[in-house]
Amino acid sequence: MICRKAKSTTTDQILPVLVKQPLVRRLQRLQAQWQRDDTIFQRLEPDLSLCSRQRAKRRSNVMTMSWHMMVEFDPPLVACVVSGVNFSFAVLRSTREAVIAIAAHRLAKQVVGIGNCSGRNIDNFGHFGLTPLPARQVRAPMIKECFCNLECQVKDTRLVKRYNLFILEVLEAWIDPAQKHPRTLHHGGYGSFAVDGPIIRLKSGTR
Repeated sequence: MICRKAKSTTTDQILPVLVKQPLVRRLQRLQAQWQRDDTIFQRLEPDLSLCSRQRAKRRSNVMTMSWHMMVEFDPPLVACVVSGVNFSFAVLRSTREAVIAIAAHRLAKQVVGIGNCSGRNIDNFGHFGLTPLPARQVRAPMIKECFCNLECQVKDTRLVKRYNLFILEVLEAWIDPAQKHPRTLHHGGYGSFAVDGPIIRLKSGTR
């Protein structure tokens, strides 16, 4: 095969070169049946978590966080987006540490309630009946009612200015053995949520 530098082309110009014309027409008909979707953030939404932070010389704060993902195994790194208008943004930026607490679906009302208010005005721990527990490596507290708590330290802030994206390194991870098979909550947008269903297991060579 000989590769040449291609000029700028559209998908309609490329497809006939790659596949036979009947298949092109079939793909075009299929494409016409699909609808455009402007809710991409709802389709890719991960599970909802609570993120606690220790304000300097003041009470701890907790916020609901849904835009986060793993980006590295060793050391374990988590990327998370925190809006610049959020009260917790300035706290995370200044203290450079937090606890990501993963909540089971039974805490749905508390998780959503925290997401609908600001720690500027109320004590989220006391108002929503959550219990702070001392962490081992960070000043931010763990949350007793959550089945998993990740003690984190800010590792990289190079994308904060452009995307409000922090890279956190997980220093310690804790689980509550009393909470068997917890089911997590997933945000679908505009008040709709999904709860984890049955677990399926398939052969896999990856983690």
